Amino acid sequence: MSIKENLTKIKSSLPKHVSLVAVSKTKPISDLMEAYDIGQRIFGENKIQEMAGKFTEMPKDIQWHMIGHVQRNKVKYMAEFVNLIHGVDSFKLLNEINKQAKKHNRIIDCLLQIKIAEEDSKFGMSKEEATSLLQSEEFLALENTNIVGLMGMATFTEDMTQVEKEFNYLKSTFKDLKTLNSKLITISMGMSGDFNLAIDCGSTMIRVGSSIFGARNYNN
Repeated sequence: MSIKENLTKIKSSLPKHVSLVAVSKTKPISDLMEAYDIGQRIFGENKIQEMAGKFTEMPKDIQWHMIGHVQRNKVKYMAEFVNLIHGVDSFKLLNEINKQAKKHNRIIDCLLQIKIAEEDSKFGMSKEEATSLLQSEEFLALENTNIVGLMGMATFTEDMTQVEKEFNYLKSTFKDLKTLNSKLITISMGMSGDFNLAIDCGSTMIRVGSSIFGARNYNN
């Protein structure tokens, strides 16, 4: 199926309250424009330089989401245009985003990444770390960042019972943290292989790549 057919099929199945981030990493601008031409406006990238290049060349009504792990020294390259940063996993990173946002007179929306998977390779904060961050005076002093929700990445496994348990944990963490910060509205969880389950577990934002654009070519 074509990008247009894939995207149309997925969008038609989504509840109204769920946003679709088209994960376009490694894909050429022509593929992104095919999705853009049928109405897709949110694209997710995991490399800041690649995202910045696409931002320069593509229409300016696109929302760019940084969905990968963020190195603090790279934040300055996206602070001017990024709409949402999914993977905030420390106060140090949040502080750097705040600093760079201030330079551009912007307030940048962010999600706290919660570690829900059992794999060591996954980044994220514990529920306890996120709780203390949201209650800290240092956090409350930041004026150029806005925490609008949580993000989590489930274990890479065929065991959907395990994945469901992890998604439910993120949802319950969201409920608890929302009592500390009423601005929390977004739960970003679910990818190509498990987004329907994620939505059933309370996701309001899914990150879908290969089901739209096909398999990735990492040799690009």
